[in-house]
Amino acid sequence: MINVAGRRRIVINNVMPSVEGGRYPAKTIVNQPLRLSANIFADGHELIECVALIKHKTDKLWVTLPLLPEGNDVWATTFIPDRLGMYQLLVQAWIDHFGTWQHGLVKKFNAGQDIDTEIKNGLLIAEQAAAKAVGKNKIPIADWIEELRSATGHSEAVAIATNVEIGLLLAKSRDKALITTSHITPEIEVERERALFSTWYELFPRSAAAAEGTHGSFKDMLRLLPRISRMGFDVLYLPPIHPIGELKRKGRNNSLTAAEGDHGSPWAIGTKEGGHKALHPELGTIDDFKLLINTAQQAGIEIAMDIAFQCAPDHPYVAEHPEWFKWRADGTVQYAENPPKRYEDILPFNFETEAWQSLWVELRSIMEYWIERGIEIFRVDNPHTKSFMFWEWAIREIKTKYPRIIFLAEAFTRPRVMEQLAKLGFTQSYTYFTWRNTRRELEDYITELTTSELKYYFRPNLWPNTPDILPPELTTGGENNHIIRLLLAATLSSSYGIYGPVYEMCLREPIQGKEEYIDNEKYQVWQWDWDTWTKTGEIAERINRVRKENPALQTTNNIQFAATDNDNIICYIKADESRRNVLIIVVNLDPFNTQNAVVNLPLQAIGKEPGERYQVEDLLSGDIFEWTGAHNYVSLNPYELPAHILRIQQPQ
Repeated sequence: MINVAGRRRIVINNVMPSVEGGRYPAKTIVNQPLRLSANIFADGHELIECVALIKHKTDKLWVTLPLLPEGNDVWATTFIPDRLGMYQLLVQAWIDHFGTWQHGLVKKFNAGQDIDTEIKNGLLIAEQAAAKAVGKNKIPIADWIEELRSATGHSEAVAIATNVEIGLLLAKSRDKALITTSHITPEIEVERERALFSTWYELFPRSAAAAEGTHGSFKDMLRLLPRISRMGFDVLYLPPIHPIGELKRKGRNNSLTAAEGDHGSPWAIGTKEGGHKALHPELGTIDDFKLLINTAQQAGIEIAMDIAFQCAPDHPYVAEHPEWFKWRADGTVQYAENPPKRYEDILPFNFETEAWQSLWVELRSIMEYWIERGIEIFRVDNPHTKSFMFWEWAIREIKTKYPRIIFLAEAFTRPRVMEQLAKLGFTQSYTYFTWRNTRRELEDYITELTTSELKYYFRPNLWPNTPDILPPELTTGGENNHIIRLLLAATLSSSYGIYGPVYEMCLREPIQGKEEYIDNEKYQVWQWDWDTWTKTGEIAERINRVRKENPALQTTNNIQFAATDNDNIICYIKADESRRNVLIIVVNLDPFNTQNAVVNLPLQAIGKEPGERYQVEDLLSGDIFEWTGAHNYVSLNPYELPAHILRIQQPQ
């Protein structure tokens, strides 16, 4: 006995969107059109029909969407998910015997061939379908059969035979044994809009105070919310806000010995006052924190909380759950190391512990604790140093219960590792943008993120700096380079962020021999002049307003690079789904010199014809330019504005 469904002749493959053949979910956002497609074909020349079946995982009934041919055996349709959570996708296809018969009948009739036998063949197909039809479908099929038999000539017979309605009726009675179903059921995770479009500002709460020598608090941060809102940032990310360990506390600039009054690193979490579910007492109470969350929401800002699954040596977990840590031969707990680097103030969890289940449950409970107090965005510190299997379980557990939660992976590591974290459920990821500087580097990297399989699951969040990273590019070029990198981050990706006050003030002195800020805020409290507005801050306010007003900048994968005759000038096109909002972004990558170039625009991407004249408005400066066709001249002075963000004026 041959154990296959040998009568099925359809081949279905490359069902999209899917990741690793359906092993991991693809990602989209709610109320955004989603393209569903597959390669579908059969042996021979018969016509085929195919549909996509899609449903929310909690639903019982599937939504059926006809797939339409796009050429080269690709069939596709569009679906707009209206709920958060996980959707499932199937594709089905079959030989359209009746449609094939109709098509052949018309061709033979038009060629003047005898069609008597063909008419009988069609009647046979209809009679077989009528035998399987149920209920009210039987009667119209029988009526059609009688009408075709009674036709007085070939012309009348062909007119009756090609009735569209009869084909739809017969489809309801098709032989289900001949239907081929895709062998995978890809899942598609639907998240809220901020998963795709977000603008982040990082701020240490302990540096929020106005008075010199004063430890900042959540109440101090209330005063800063109008400023951050005015600048157009909608996510305010706070480094860890928990009690900071006293044992092995680090001093300024990561010195091994803390002087009296040194505050330590917020990432060394936990003291006798509490751990990951406690707040640093100088920051305020839980009520103060809730007030900050609620007040920020009213200003259009979400608070993003840092999740750092590690402990200071005096964290309560160390005494209460020694089984969760790795112990050395001398009886001491293993601290974090990345030889030759040593982090004596931080103890990593041991994910190989035999007590892994209790560890997993406790770590999940930390996230649930803060979610219940109003947090819906987590920036996760170094997730690549924790178990992949844990993340897959924990994120799925959290998102099933709380589908609005967003996870940003702070993982500056190898590409395959970063990709795996995204597959496991991280909503967004830090990227290598921080070190991509030349036109070629930027074009190659962004093209990889937006055109390979990565586009289905890896959402880049571009940061020109972080408390850990002062890239060499920012140590030269001063304010000009800070503005250039800001504009690139804000326009290449729909999500970007800055380590805020440091970036606004263009601080750029590194520790000698390192890509790290000297007098780093990770180890000391700073007092910032929050009343000062720099040019960088003003440009941030301007570009963030442009982002909010232009849908083309609210998604990432819609980018297309354009050629220029000067490698110091990069140019790219972004357009929204309707093609009514089309932007041409041109950036001078040289912070020291005015650069000129002729850009060669792909006319199809901007919706123009060769030689066509059109107006473009610079959304940064307000200037209007008259452009023609594909080739246009630009000149950008980095001491004035190093970029154009040109919106093509649409006819009224």
